[in-house]
Amino acid sequence: MAKVLVAMSGGVDSSAAAHLLKEEGHEVIGAFLRLGDGGQAAEKSRACCTVEDAIDARRVADRLDIPFYSFNYAQQFRKIIDYFVDEYRDGRTPNPCARCNQWIKFDVFHDLAHDLGAEFVATGHYARVLDADDGPRLARGIDVDKDQSYFLATVPYDVLKECLFPVGGLHKPEVRDIAGAAQLPVVHKAESQEICFVPANDYRRVIRKEAPESLQEGEIVDESGYKLGIHDGYAAYTVGQRRGLGISGAEPRYVVRTERETNRVVLGPRDSLLEDRFFISEMNWLLPKTPEIPLRCTVQIRHGGTPQPCTVQSATLGDGDWIEVHLDEPVFAIAAGQVAALYDEDVVLGGGWIEKGE
Repeated sequence: MAKVLVAMSGGVDSSAAAHLLKEEGHEVIGAFLRLGDGGQAAEKSRACCTVEDAIDARRVADRLDIPFYSFNYAQQFRKIIDYFVDEYRDGRTPNPCARCNQWIKFDVFHDLAHDLGAEFVATGHYARVLDADDGPRLARGIDVDKDQSYFLATVPYDVLKECLFPVGGLHKPEVRDIAGAAQLPVVHKAESQEICFVPANDYRRVIRKEAPESLQEGEIVDESGYKLGIHDGYAAYTVGQRRGLGISGAEPRYVVRTERETNRVVLGPRDSLLEDRFFISEMNWLLPKTPEIPLRCTVQIRHGGTPQPCTVQSATLGDGDWIEVHLDEPVFAIAAGQVAALYDEDVVLGGGWIEKGE
């Protein structure tokens, strides 16, 4: 049996994970990361990392009779908020949950585990770690609807080698049944579905506060530059958006791109957003060694998206090692700034950040 630090969010999944590990005979320690401030937490009902979540996590730890620690990382979390705003300001579509996993949560818990003498970090993510002769592999969770492996694709392999995902082999109803049988106080708690620092799921409020210059009126144009209307801030639009444009026409129009330099939102037909090629920066391989490329695999470009068959090869653009992805068939609205996760069936080969080339 091992000493395991469980990242407890105050939700049912991480609580059940802690219970399952203790039932298996592991020495379990609970830890909570406070990432937001009280003012933000008061406005949120279905986000994570609030004061209420910290209280719930402690209640679960008391129920399980395990040590519990709470750490305030609100100052460090400022990096995620700045990243979020900067991405929208640059006309990209951020993925703050994946960045937080990469930059803060798993990095911090990994260090805390070592400080506390723990061998592993466990979370309530719906993902699995599979054993292989040359080292572990990250794989999709059994519950397809809850799978969170996509959000873990950019976490370094050396960190994930020391991770456990106790609920990854279960379906959500089974997890609630386990929590109920253990009489955990969060068994009926609703899932967190919002970005933790975005009040009422309205990201424009964050941008308006942090970067008001990106929410000034400007032109909505077609791809030829013809003016179609007025927008109230280019950063309030995302690639592929169709609703809320305030533009009527014979055919549907979609946001093709937003332009910081001209303060314009460019619209076009659906075909303008069909692409069969893009790049990945900051490629993070979740394998013992970098695979030989060209490589055949599938790629997922958004949470809940359908993996697409592709070929990946080396690229010479940008700084560092980039990957060029060639899709077998064009895909709609590939958004720069999102995660691209590579898979071999259910196994995650790695992931990085979507970039566009010329």
